[in-house]
Amino acid sequence: MVINVNHVVVVGAGLAGVRSVEALRGRGFTGRITLIGQERHRPYDRPPLSKAVLKGETDSSFVDTDLTALEVGFWPGVSAKTLRAGVVETTEGELGYDGLVIATGADPITLPGDGPQHVLRTLDDAHELRARLVPGARVAVIGAGWIGAEVATAARRAGCAVTVIEAGPAPLSHAVGAELGARTLPWYDGIDLRLDTMVGSVEEGGVELLDGEFIDAHVVVTGIGVRPAVEWLAGADIDLHNGVVVDEHLRASLPNVVAVGDCANWWSRRFQTRLRVEHWDTALSAPEVAVATLLGDDAVYDPVPYFWSEQFGHMMQYTGHHPAGDRLLYRGKPEGKWSACWVKDDDTLAAVLSVDRPRDYVQGRRIIDGGHRLDTERLVDPDVPLRDCVV
Repeated sequence: MVINVNHVVVVGAGLAGVRSVEALRGRGFTGRITLIGQERHRPYDRPPLSKAVLKGETDSSFVDTDLTALEVGFWPGVSAKTLRAGVVETTEGELGYDGLVIATGADPITLPGDGPQHVLRTLDDAHELRARLVPGARVAVIGAGWIGAEVATAARRAGCAVTVIEAGPAPLSHAVGAELGARTLPWYDGIDLRLDTMVGSVEEGGVELLDGEFIDAHVVVTGIGVRPAVEWLAGADIDLHNGVVVDEHLRASLPNVVAVGDCANWWSRRFQTRLRVEHWDTALSAPEVAVATLLGDDAVYDPVPYFWSEQFGHMMQYTGHHPAGDRLLYRGKPEGKWSACWVKDDDTLAAVLSVDRPRDYVQGRRIIDGGHRLDTERLVDPDVPLRDCVV
């Protein structure tokens, strides 16, 4: 099927939006492209914000692309307000389209209270927070998930007095479960880690807990998750549920509309469930499929998701979808280099989280992609390469 598309509008100028533009030109699309970006910066990568940028190792993470050479009309500092078939209404007026890519990402969740709280989502967020991480500053980090742990890492490295407040029983408990998260507890040496602790509000000078205790802090960072940025679509005739609902082709319910990145809730053939993956690889690879769909080709998006996190001197790499696993097996001891493997009842691999064992991550991703069965007795031997556990 060939779709007559002359003007494609891309809403969202993050990595997913830029890759969509590049994919359009890469497929030979010669029509008009308009890229709308809420921020006034040129497009940049988000993962380095909580890593290299926050640590002061670099000042920016701009995407290496030439929008002028790609003949793109770039609208920085412009927000989408509403959508109806064929028209995006923006803060700069209405913009008609033949094809639409929704790549608006996600917004950080904040907590009640009148006190200042930092989030880490934009380049400006990273610069502002970095300036406040100075020796002796008291820093309260709310949430011991991926972002919270990375912020705590940077704050401790900067010489701050760090308190981490986590509602769950262990770090990363919401992300990968308390049993696995407990393995990271020794990493919090020198940090006041409060587990099973709920925050009531963020106030001037610190954080008030639900039990009434007040934790003094010069800086409060809230890292409790994000929500897909789809509020502007609330009145549109488009399916929304935990983001923009799309099929395995990344096609939305509204004709000639696709969605990519953090805001897309897509159907995974591999895992037979809907996934909304808030990670760099999705923003990098999904646009190729979305653009193919928009231009009338039959492309399917069915990756093995992956991401990484640098915290407390350790490299954590994750691949797969662990809720599809039925049991959790470990390779290596908690005090050293180790990996966690989620295995299904049929002995196929659902997911791997490796800690300073990059080969387990690389080989695990290939095994998941191939759907191979494993010898689980060999799997738990850290001296046996994962690829040699395939039966």
